[in-house]
Amino acid sequence: MRNTALAIITGTSNPALAEKVCSHLGLALGQVLVGRFSDGEVRVEIGQNVRGFDVYVIQSLCPPVNENLIELLVMVDALKRASARQINAVIPYYGYGRQDQKDKPRVPIAAKVVADLLTAAGLDRLITMDLHADQIQGFFKIPVDHLYGTGVLVEQARKRLRGGDIVVAPDAGGVERARVFASKLNVDLAMMDHRDTATSPSSHIHIVGDVMGRPVIILDDMVDTGKTLIRTSEAARAAGASTIDGYCVHAVLSGGALSRLESSPLRSLTVTDTIPHSREAARSQKLRIVSVAPLLGEAIRRVHNEDSVSSLF
Repeated sequence: MRNTALAIITGTSNPALAEKVCSHLGLALGQVLVGRFSDGEVRVEIGQNVRGFDVYVIQSLCPPVNENLIELLVMVDALKRASARQINAVIPYYGYGRQDQKDKPRVPIAAKVVADLLTAAGLDRLITMDLHADQIQGFFKIPVDHLYGTGVLVEQARKRLRGGDIVVAPDAGGVERARVFASKLNVDLAMMDHRDTATSPSSHIHIVGDVMGRPVIILDDMVDTGKTLIRTSEAARAAGASTIDGYCVHAVLSGGALSRLESSPLRSLTVTDTIPHSREAARSQKLRIVSVAPLLGEAIRRVHNEDSVSSLF
């Protein structure tokens, strides 16, 4: 690595991932105190000298989203006031990413609000992974390195190919992502067609493509409540799929998603560790967790060395 000193610190959102990233880079995790005052205010104190350092702050904006966001903003400000040379946020999961457009009257573009907050706090660069919409990169006036965790999932899916496999996009918005995934696996592509009507919210649900007797791979960028994923798996089963496996980068798994997963037609759901998983999730017989730490670590190494990041993909 180049001569400028490098430090990696983390908040409380996903310390296990930060430790894995540091292990990949052969570095010790930086010293920082992140706590709360008695009234709940976030308290941050950098425990080491960072003057002239390039600092990378690893913090996912996962639940509790607002707490983790404020932690990140306060850490960035603390680093700026401690004279860090460059402050880089590594946000494996970018919260508020689904609010990326004004799709109805009188609603915010919250993804832009978060971008403005991070920039105003003093951030110099953002490294993030599988944004819900690529256009979020344009909300920033600083460099954004957009990584793709689907590359990690491709390797997992390739090991389980059985012949005749087909990738299914769970909605129209995920077709391009699924197309790239299917291309890398050299398999066919299908998509879920779901149209709501005023009389029946489930009046038109079917798979566009031939899945009869074939192993189905459902790909999505995130699973929150799991309803979209499970609805797609049920449609695939109804269409005669032989097996159904899900793959997603960000496993939010809120609102009873785990119980839905266990009773769904899915044989397995492979996810990454951009978001920490509960003990209940770790015990799930259907959930398979792979780490994106090597990918994040390599991206940090390349940014620090001023090498190409895009060549990772």
